[in-house]
Amino acid sequence: MTRKEEIIYATLELASESGLKSVSMSQIAEKVGIKAPSIYNHFRSKDEIVQEMYRFLREQAMSNSGSEPVDYAAMFDGKTLEEILMSSLSAYMGVISDKYMLQFFKVLYSERSTNPVAAGIMVEETERMLSQSRALFYALAVHGKIRNRDADMASMTYCLTMHSLIDHQMDKITAGEAKGFGDGKRPIPGKIVEFVKWFSSQMTEPDRH
Repeated sequence: MTRKEEIIYATLELASESGLKSVSMSQIAEKVGIKAPSIYNHFRSKDEIVQEMYRFLREQAMSNSGSEPVDYAAMFDGKTLEEILMSSLSAYMGVISDKYMLQFFKVLYSERSTNPVAAGIMVEETERMLSQSRALFYALAVHGKIRNRDADMASMTYCLTMHSLIDHQMDKITAGEAKGFGDGKRPIPGKIVEFVKWFSSQMTEPDRH
C-alpha cells in the first residue's frame, strides 16, 4: 500500500467515527504514523484527500466487482428488458455496496447538506448515473427493447428513481434498519426490484397512440 493510500484509508476511518468536519490533517498524520507536515507532501488539503478518496475507492470497487466495458449486444441477447435492467443494476450495486465505498458514501450522505466537497462528489456520482443510463437506454431503443421516442425521458425517470431508492436504502442503513443494500438473500433492495418490474412492463406495453 502506498503512503497516499494509507492516508486515504486513515481519513476514511476517522471520518466514519466522527464526521469529516471534525477530522484534522494532524489527526490523519497521527493515524498514519507520520509527522503532520509530511502529509502535505502528498495532499494539499483535506478536501483534496476526500476528492482523491472518491476516485480511488470507486476504481477499487469497480475492479473488485469485476466491472468491464459494456457489450450491449451480448448484454441484450435473448433477454427481456427486466433482465437487462436487473443485470445493469446488479453491476452498479456491486460497486456502491463495496465495503469501503459504502463506508465512504455513509460519510458523504451525513455531510452533503453542509459540506460543498461532499455535495460536489454526490453531484458527480448522480451525473455519472444519468450519463450511463442515457447510454443504456439509447442502446435499448436501437435494439428494439423500448420505444425509440421514449429513450431520453425513460432514462432520466429510471435513473432518478433509482437514485431516490438508493438514497432511501442508505438512510435505512444509517438508521440501523438495514445492514446493507440487499434484502435478505437478494443483493438488490425489494423496492428497487418492484420498481424495475413495473417500469419494464410500462416500457414494453404496445404503443396505444
